[in-house]
Amino acid sequence: MKELVEKVLQGRAHEWSVVPTQEISFSPELRKACEVNTCGNYNKSWSCPPAVGTVEEQREKILVFEKAFVFTTKFDLEDSFDYEGMIKAKDIHNELTMEIHRQFGKTNPVYGAGGCVVCEKCAFPEPCRFPDRMISSVEAAGINVAKLSQKANIKYHNGPNTVTYFSMILFNEQP
Repeated sequence: MKELVEKVLQGRAHEWSVVPTQEISFSPELRKACEVNTCGNYNKSWSCPPAVGTVEEQREKILVFEKAFVFTTKFDLEDSFDYEGMIKAKDIHNELTMEIHRQFGKTNPVYGAGGCVVCEKCAFPEPCRFPDRMISSVEAAGINVAKLSQKANIKYHNGPNTVTYFSMILFNEQP
């Protein structure tokens, strides 16, 4: 699995690493950022809280798998206020995450940066139109991305005027 994912990411991801899921830090406190609704997806998306369940439910779902293949993309910005550049970078990152999901997501859960972007507007609270394509948010699972980056030995911050996005795919060594 690791080799297959690496092949897809080659030349497109900035860094990647494998982390035992037992070493992932979960924090119910992080979900409070979701509840403040800074991104606008709280209670409006199947891939975000509260629809994704509690942090404990996410933790249990993730710990069924032995490993998390964590990968990042890094993009240069004109300056630290380059919102347009950040959005373009996130779109590129999301395309890569969706490609990983298309190839491996039927058997291996994929978590991305922010909420799911399969649909332009989520059907929530109506049933999800594409539950087999939905990508949940790393942060919505209550995962501390800064600590995840340390465990993966991946840079969380790549210097001034850059933006880095994180995604992960879960897998087991033996099928």
